[in-house]
Amino acid sequence: MQGAVPVDGFTYDLLTPVTAFCAAALGSALGLRCTMRALAVEPARRVAWLALGAVAIGTGIFTMHFIAMMGFTAKDVQINYDLPVTLASLVVAVVVVGVGVFLVGYKGRTPLALTGGGMITGLGVACMHYLGMAGMRMDGAKQVYSASVVILSVVIAVVAATAALWLSMTVKKFGVAVGAALIMGVAVSGMHYTAMEALSVHLTAAKGALTGRTPAEILAPILIGPVLLLVFVGLFVGMDPLEREWRHRDSDGRIPEPRGEDPSVAEPSMFERRS
Repeated sequence: MQGAVPVDGFTYDLLTPVTAFCAAALGSALGLRCTMRALAVEPARRVAWLALGAVAIGTGIFTMHFIAMMGFTAKDVQINYDLPVTLASLVVAVVVVGVGVFLVGYKGRTPLALTGGGMITGLGVACMHYLGMAGMRMDGAKQVYSASVVILSVVIAVVAATAALWLSMTVKKFGVAVGAALIMGVAVSGMHYTAMEALSVHLTAAKGALTGRTPAEILAPILIGPVLLLVFVGLFVGMDPLEREWRHRDSDGRIPEPRGEDPSVAEPSMFERRS
């Protein structure tokens, strides 16, 4: 195996990291709001909201990763992506994050559930990243990772995701909820760029001819579906009645409890009205 080649994670300067962070924060904000909405309805009606939350967070993670990867290049190495493996990373993100949000959704705001949910969500971030990287194909080169930095990247994801989940589920102020989404965005972005620091690209064979297609041109079509999915979830959450309760919270900054003696009598969402 030949020596490492220079790599650049910021080919377009700050454009890709800033856009990627915004995607991660948006997906996290929507997912956390869906999880909170699930806690405001009876257990039998939580599944749809929790599933939507998992889709939002998982899609945000996926979108963040591949927007960031648009800015990743290795000198004189053609980068392509295996589509089945790439899409599998999206499924893995949604499923693993789903385990975390369902744990919180059905076990409540207990310390054990919040800690366990945060840890699993953080692991979902890491699983998506490394599976997404496994789908990257480099002609005549291979990826080599520093184990210690890989471990650090996973720790960053788990700690920040746990903190975000704790904040969003235990403090009912709008500003805190925004802060939780930003922390989750930091978790995803911080994990990604820390993990990329663990990566070096080593030549294994003679360099092939470059096709001229940039990572941005290859990845843009893959991102169309996930981006549209985030837009759909955003529109759906924005039309939910809980948003009106959120905007008209009481003077203590808490979201008013659902009307009646239990959460099942809260104003129905679009999910409940359709059922």
